[in-house]
Amino acid sequence: MSYCINPDCSKPQNPPTVSHCQNCGAELLLRGRYRMIRALGRGGFGATFLARDEQLPGRPPCVIKQLRPSAEAPHILEMARDLFKREAKILGMIGNHPQLPRLLDYFECGQEFFLVQEYINGLTLQQEVKRGGPFTEAGVKQFLCEILSMVQYVHDNHVIHRDIKPANIIRRDQDKKLVLIDFGAVKDKVNPTLAANSDQTALTAYAIGTPGYAPPEQMAMRPVYASDIYALGVTCVYLLSGKAPKDLNYDPNTGELLWRDRVHISDHFAGVLQKMLEISVKHRYQGVAAIHRDLDLEPYMESLAQNMAFPTAVGPATSGYSNGHGPVSSASVPQPGVGASGGSPSSRMAAAIRARRERSQSGAKSTPIKPGYNGSPTPLPRKAPVTVLSSDDVKQKYTKGRRDFSLQTFKGLDIQRTLLTQVNFNQAQLPSANFQGSDLSNANFGRANLSRSNLRNAKLIKAYFHYANLEGADLRGANLAHACLSNANLRGANLCGADLTGALITNEQLAAARTNWSTVMPNGRRGVL
Repeated sequence: MSYCINPDCSKPQNPPTVSHCQNCGAELLLRGRYRMIRALGRGGFGATFLARDEQLPGRPPCVIKQLRPSAEAPHILEMARDLFKREAKILGMIGNHPQLPRLLDYFECGQEFFLVQEYINGLTLQQEVKRGGPFTEAGVKQFLCEILSMVQYVHDNHVIHRDIKPANIIRRDQDKKLVLIDFGAVKDKVNPTLAANSDQTALTAYAIGTPGYAPPEQMAMRPVYASDIYALGVTCVYLLSGKAPKDLNYDPNTGELLWRDRVHISDHFAGVLQKMLEISVKHRYQGVAAIHRDLDLEPYMESLAQNMAFPTAVGPATSGYSNGHGPVSSASVPQPGVGASGGSPSSRMAAAIRARRERSQSGAKSTPIKPGYNGSPTPLPRKAPVTVLSSDDVKQKYTKGRRDFSLQTFKGLDIQRTLLTQVNFNQAQLPSANFQGSDLSNANFGRANLSRSNLRNAKLIKAYFHYANLEGADLRGANLAHACLSNANLRGANLCGADLTGALITNEQLAAARTNWSTVMPNGRRGVL
């Protein structure tokens, strides 16, 4: 099919081979190259189309965004042209990230401007929720782990997305990774007076965004990096509840979104979301790193509470704290008294600890503490779902598109020589599991128990083992290139012949494991640190 992009055409659909619209006579092959297939969206600024590149072999699909200025005055047209070029420059710069769409082309045609971008095939998170229902807390945390790194990359390039929402996040069919789309050409008519009098750049001088997802300062034409964090928080609420912002109530006095009674999550995670959704920019998270830090503190909050209540000496290597899967580096744990502001990590921990003490003194049951495998006091792990999945269950569910097996308990799991890329076993119980020869590239084993597991000759490229328990695991011949093994327990793990090129691992961890002359160290040399 050929689609006519003339906004005044009443019958835009045409046969796939004609060169001109049969209704209005407009040319259908844009720039003699791009044939529109259908409209993806329309707005006051123009439209977005799915198209095919007729000049490339196989006629690959692409997305074409059309910017049509709302006025024809020369100065308005020149401003639109300048903004268009700036937008194309930004898209070309950030499109190098594998989870952001690439800019393929941009051009001006008949006082209209066109951006050609890579087409991402897959469902948006909005479509996923509508089809499969709300996400679990673990699922939303996994979403945050992936999306926050993309947002950090965008912000590092001095760009504010300004329109983060479930409809602008696609899970790519090819590899099930999330892709952040729609970095938005100007979505409002150009106001030259505003642009001339503003100290902001032209790309941030407009009230761009989706009502409900955009915070007040953004709608007041003063977006900051923290504006994207607010939109991420609203997105999390949608994923947890299935309710869009327009379906939720607001506090008429503060303007705050009233969402807490619509979701079922832990108090700690609710606190993180609440800070992401602060109306006041000053009290909201200012950057991505702080969110990562607060999410990572949860599993050993009780251990921190005990040590803050009863000060003990802390050695230089480890603090003595444990999360049940290995010692926690003292460098990664905020110490009491660090930071004077009310929003510092230590003050937030202290507040949480005081609240728990008050609940305990009022008769509420406190969280029980039991010794971990390293002899240190450690919190009991969160209860996993009662269902125990078998090896066949995992294979079948993975084949049908499921990737999230976090917090699950597995007994005698035997999955050899199986494709399991992108799988999420975060905090799962996998003792003595057999993954020999399986492809687990980009898998998430954060805080998972993999003691005595068989990962021999497994493909673990860019796998995530943050705080995982790999004590006694067989990793002979495993490909761990660029894997994250930070704070993982590797006591007695067999890394003979393993490839650790570029892996995040310390010399202390390597000393606790078994290596030999054929082990490729992080520096790329065999058997040499």
